[in-house]
Amino acid sequence: MAERLNSDVMTKPDVALEQTLRPSAFNDFTGQAKVKDRLEIAVEAAKRRGEALDHILLSGPPGLGKTTIANILAKAMGANVKCTSGPTIEKASDLAGLLTNLEEGDVLFIDEIHRLQKTVEEYLYPAMEDFKLDIIIDQGPNARSVRLNLPRFTLIGATTRSGLLSAPLLTRFGIRERLDYYTTEQLQRILVRAAGLLGVAVEEAGAHEIARRSRGTPRIAGNLLRRVRDYAEVRGDGRITSQLADKALGILEIDENGLDEMDKRILETVILKFGGGPVGVNSLAVAVGEEPDTIEEVYEPYLIMEGYLNRTAQGRIATERSYQKLGLKPLAAQARLL
Repeated sequence: MAERLNSDVMTKPDVALEQTLRPSAFNDFTGQAKVKDRLEIAVEAAKRRGEALDHILLSGPPGLGKTTIANILAKAMGANVKCTSGPTIEKASDLAGLLTNLEEGDVLFIDEIHRLQKTVEEYLYPAMEDFKLDIIIDQGPNARSVRLNLPRFTLIGATTRSGLLSAPLLTRFGIRERLDYYTTEQLQRILVRAAGLLGVAVEEAGAHEIARRSRGTPRIAGNLLRRVRDYAEVRGDGRITSQLADKALGILEIDENGLDEMDKRILETVILKFGGGPVGVNSLAVAVGEEPDTIEEVYEPYLIMEGYLNRTAQGRIATERSYQKLGLKPLAAQARLL
């Protein structure tokens, strides 16, 4: 169960509920103060000039609010937003259909934009730069290129791995912002707001207990809040206190540092099966039964940020903190590396 809390896969009721909890304006958005300030300036400047926003790239780990910010930007500009994701745009014709249906000032949001096919990505270049789209009609000797004019639109791309974006695409984004993990205090404010919208009674200490185990990620905090709410309704009086939150998170196997069962399995595997490392991500993924991309995008960033893993050219290495966390002693050879 704990593993699913970090997943991007949600049921339809979960998605609908998350939509109601998402802030719709910058005033309600907690955290990312510098990013928010710069984007508010860009919005106000574009509105005063009567222009569309520059193309924007939002990067950072999953669950930090990239989609929420895209929707806030569209609403602030009074524009319609059309959402899609990189993997779903399989052919150039799919992208052409999206672009030709845009209206003046619309926002096109592409999540996981780094996963666009190369041939599809190249169609974006003239669309982003000149607001034109080149379409090839027919094949062979009869093939000809037709150039279509597009309305001025704003492309907002979101990515968890900006390093995978090609340089030609990256440089076409006039605004590039990276979202960082949230502090416990920021997550606590987010949880108190979400609890109010859900009609859940939560004490400040209860919200703090959930926040400090949420890996600095609002999406995880929201998921944990819903699970703690369930526990409070079934095993308590419906009110989330610090003690009740601690018991509920214990059942979910979320420890005091926010590590879940898969996090600990990764650390144990690196230490016990691979002698503390270095170990490649593909070997690690096979050993723990998880996809390499999931390890790199969901689990590793937090483990590295908190000092449990080091990522080197040779592979992943467990740090001294990992050994302490699991109550193990480094091997003699590994101890010399730490």
